[in-house]
Amino acid sequence: MDNFGNYPDDRPFDPFSVMLFKALQVVAFLFFIALLVMNPEAKQGKIDTKAEFIITLGWPDSHPDDMDLYAEDPLGNIVWYHEREAGFMVLDRDDRGGLNNSITVNGRKVMSPIRQETISIRGIVAGEYTVNVNYYLATTTASVPVSVKIEKVNPTVEVIFYDTMILDHMGQEKTAARFKIADNGNVLDVNHRDKSLIQLTRSVRRSASGAK
Repeated sequence: MDNFGNYPDDRPFDPFSVMLFKALQVVAFLFFIALLVMNPEAKQGKIDTKAEFIITLGWPDSHPDDMDLYAEDPLGNIVWYHEREAGFMVLDRDDRGGLNNSITVNGRKVMSPIRQETISIRGIVAGEYTVNVNYYLATTTASVPVSVKIEKVNPTVEVIFYDTMILDHMGQEKTAARFKIADNGNVLDVNHRDKSLIQLTRSVRRSASGAK
């Protein structure tokens, strides 16, 4: 008689049955893992960003004013809100402060506090790039801190530049950074020498009547 029951356990021990049961458990577990890996619904939310460099402009959450990001490549292509694709550069979003940061869901307006513009560089062109910030529209009189980050994303993410600057009036333009890229994608130099990109795009702005 065992220690846990009132009846003798006279069932014969079959090691083959035990091993078979354990093997079935392992197979069932592996099958479950395979289903998770092969499930197509699990991949629907995946975003595969292909870029060599990403340039990000940010300013305080929920701020009503409109800041703009400009970038010029070594060939003279300039990407900005009127030219959202130029060369290998793409302006992924023109954030207009309080004007385009809401959506309507079931009749209710949902606001996003994030203030951010992003330019992706999706191919390597050797030479110097220029990144500028413009205080496009001011609804307040206070100075606004803006941050600019430049990341090299291939083969691994590396921040090659980050700085915060102060913009204090509408129409103000500042050069955040100028950086040189070699043929292999390596960054050779980063500096802050001023260069106006708005002057280079003035003819385009006139043809568009200055409207966004």
